[in-house]
Amino acid sequence: MLIVLFFRCYTFVFCTFYHVFGEIVVKACVCPCVGVVWCGELQASYLKIRSKKDEIDDMFLTALLFFVGLVLLYFGAEWLVAGSSSAAIRFGVPALIVGLTVVSFGTSAPELLVSLLAVYDGKDGVSIGNILGSNIANIALILGSSALIRPVEVSEQVLKKDYPIMLIATLVMVVLAYDGEVSRLDGAVMVGGMLTYIAYSIRRGLRSTREGADVELPEELEGLDDVQDRPLWKDMVKVVVGIAGLAGGAYFLVDSAIIIADKLGIPELVIGITVVAVGTSLPELATSLVAAYRGESDISVGNVVGSNIFNILLVLGAVSLIQPMKVGASTELMIDLAVMMGVCVVLLPVMKIGLKVGRLEGGLLVLGYVAYTIYLFVRTAG
Repeated sequence: MLIVLFFRCYTFVFCTFYHVFGEIVVKACVCPCVGVVWCGELQASYLKIRSKKDEIDDMFLTALLFFVGLVLLYFGAEWLVAGSSSAAIRFGVPALIVGLTVVSFGTSAPELLVSLLAVYDGKDGVSIGNILGSNIANIALILGSSALIRPVEVSEQVLKKDYPIMLIATLVMVVLAYDGEVSRLDGAVMVGGMLTYIAYSIRRGLRSTREGADVELPEELEGLDDVQDRPLWKDMVKVVVGIAGLAGGAYFLVDSAIIIADKLGIPELVIGITVVAVGTSLPELATSLVAAYRGESDISVGNVVGSNIFNILLVLGAVSLIQPMKVGASTELMIDLAVMMGVCVVLLPVMKIGLKVGRLEGGLLVLGYVAYTIYLFVRTAG
């Protein structure tokens, strides 16, 4: 009975070691039973186990740094927007202008710093992929997921005025990236377009205010009525800490993404479109899903359209103005640009049907995003 029990225990340990460490440890377990000692092979097996363990530890640390980068980017942007918005209103800047400038710049800061740092590291594929992936995810993943929970209303102003600008900006990006390089001149054109769009939005908002129409302000500006009662140094601390958080988060995110791409053999463009872009969009996705579930209007087509305009004209424009980007005129990039353009075009009939994005349309958008992501990894594996 004791012999049978010992055999069963030995068999359990043997099988467990086999599944955890693989074939190389099996010999170390079997050797004592047959009375054969292979010291050289045992040492090689040990070194191989240590190598595998080190690789697992490295990947775990890389994933942890990626997560830390996301957290720093999220809170860095929150603190920067809160501090700078409060300071601007304190000095007499109208809330409408603060919302269209300070808040918009602040919410685009994570994508801007991530793309800028990637370019300086010589990883232009990660940078252009981040912008491409963010714009695709904004429409297909974030807007689609929110509409699945609760249909999203579309204002006529967004449909007739903001959407055409997004479509033109997307087309400009496709044309400028077609030759495989986004030059400083291209960046200047886009930044000029961004300044024109901001000026147009401010003028439109001020005209609506004079006419007595309600102008929707960003959620970030809520609760700033008593800003004069707060000490200025607190706002300045938020700004400084926010900038530091953004810088540190961008560094950790880009560095860990590059390591993951190298370890798994994934092209920089694909890692930028998927891991980096979705990572920077996760806080907005979570907020949008919670808001949709509660029936709040925090998520709107206008937010998505505005974010896409800023990603192209501000992020891509500013980055290429500082450091020209060599993106490569590859077939894969042309396909990804075509997908981004296609998603923007598809959004028009989706919005025009009843001036809302329903659950059916939202489901189709999410399915399209999942299919595109699968295609990217199949393309990489092939």
